[in-house]
Amino acid sequence: MDTRFFVIWMEEITAAVRAGRDHLTRLDAAIGDADHGTNLDRGFAAVAEALAARPPDTPGGVLVLAGSTLIRKVGGASGPLYGTAFRDMGKALGDAADVSAAELASALEAGLAGVRRLGGAEEGDKTMVDALAPAARAMARTVDAGGDPEEAFAAAAAAAEEGAKATVPLVARKGRASYLGARSAGHEDPGAASTALIVGALRAVATRRSPRSESRP
Repeated sequence: MDTRFFVIWMEEITAAVRAGRDHLTRLDAAIGDADHGTNLDRGFAAVAEALAARPPDTPGGVLVLAGSTLIRKVGGASGPLYGTAFRDMGKALGDAADVSAAELASALEAGLAGVRRLGGAEEGDKTMVDALAPAARAMARTVDAGGDPEEAFAAAAAAAEEGAKATVPLVARKGRASYLGARSAGHEDPGAASTALIVGALRAVATRRSPRSESRP
């Protein structure tokens, strides 16, 4: 996967967040500040502008620029958390001009570690970690089993979606939602939902660019 692949991933995320903005905001209205969708939409629009203005030379450079932009442009906890995830992923990829699915799986684990370090959340706390952690595990497991990128990203996206849905009955232990205590149960965590969108965008890009998709009628 080359630099162009990662630029297209960012473009796909931007479109997915724009389409899901109101849904994410409704989720956040139930247990947060009702600005998650709006903030992410603004942030990824800024990422698209930054990539167009200063096209990076490497996949890692794309992710570092995206992360730095999100930290600057997105308010609340989302900017620092997503920004850290993408920057740590980019740093893990280094200066390679082309990366494998295994290398991206390792980078995703580095991004997860950064989110955990910054936010102090673990699975079960009703945060984005509940989607990101199973996605990272599923990607690594599929790659280790010999799966190709399309299979690995599909497994990661499915795991992220399942993890996001699994936050509905949880009581939040971190973030703004934790102030609600038991009242936070019964609502999907907006951060987990947006994480599922981001991983789903990776699946969409890989599916469109795979040799198998090109051979389909």
